[in-house]
Amino acid sequence: MSALLSAALAAAERDWPVFPLRPGGKRPALHPETRCPRTGACAGGHVTWERRATTDPDRIRAAWTTGDWNIGLATGPARLVVVDLDKPKDETDAPDGAANLLALCERAGQPVPATRTVRTASGGTHLYFSAPDGAHLRNTAGALGPLIDTRAHGGYVLAPGSVINGNAYRVEGPALIRPLPGWLLDRLAPPHPSTAPAPAPVVPLPRAGGRLATVVLERETAKARQAAEGSRNATLLACVRAVGRFVAWGDLDRTHVETAFQAAGEAAGLPAAEVTATIRSALDWSIRTARPRSAA
Repeated sequence: MSALLSAALAAAERDWPVFPLRPGGKRPALHPETRCPRTGACAGGHVTWERRATTDPDRIRAAWTTGDWNIGLATGPARLVVVDLDKPKDETDAPDGAANLLALCERAGQPVPATRTVRTASGGTHLYFSAPDGAHLRNTAGALGPLIDTRAHGGYVLAPGSVINGNAYRVEGPALIRPLPGWLLDRLAPPHPSTAPAPAPVVPLPRAGGRLATVVLERETAKARQAAEGSRNATLLACVRAVGRFVAWGDLDRTHVETAFQAAGEAAGLPAAEVTATIRSALDWSIRTARPRSAA
């Protein structure tokens, strides 16, 4: 039995649905909706990777005996919330995701949460938490801080045993999974309609470029959402760069922009992790190269 098959079965034994990713990569090995043959499992309509993820050992053996597939763990169906603490993409002295989480905990007066920890192939960290009952959390990008993403419903992570560039994802320390701390849930959960504050009255945006920035953001996210397969990542990159100058000028909040494009990229069919990386790269480039407003 291959190591990847063993790892996929081990995840399924924990009742965590899995699905194959491309060998040595992070993208699903399943066909996208745009190329769906509408046969077999998709005879009644396209079945997404999240719905095809399985804990059935026979199906897992049938899939992983055909190739060295990496292992996608569907976090929503697994009732998991995974906090992804990333490393900076470029060599820099900027704090990484782990340092930013520590700072967040210190500001909140909370201990750094201890739970199942997985070391990623790039040296980052995945913290696995059990999802609270009744909560339907979605993916976030930067909502908890720079280089901190979360994966829940609509998302997936590479399970331990997966290999990228010769480096394996591996469990570090005890495997016990703790519930998501309530103070983190408060930061990730959308407000309940009954408790959400009344919307503020619409007032003119105080910043000179604010109205234009909003129009450009809406236009570019729509363009990214409708991108055709084969050009989706390039389109996303260009759209984010078109908006990035407004982040550099302070007209738009970076987290707001990242969240909007994350939803657009995933709606276009791109993997969540790829969307996050593209957005971060594009915004970093835009902020670094943006000309002053007076020269634009």
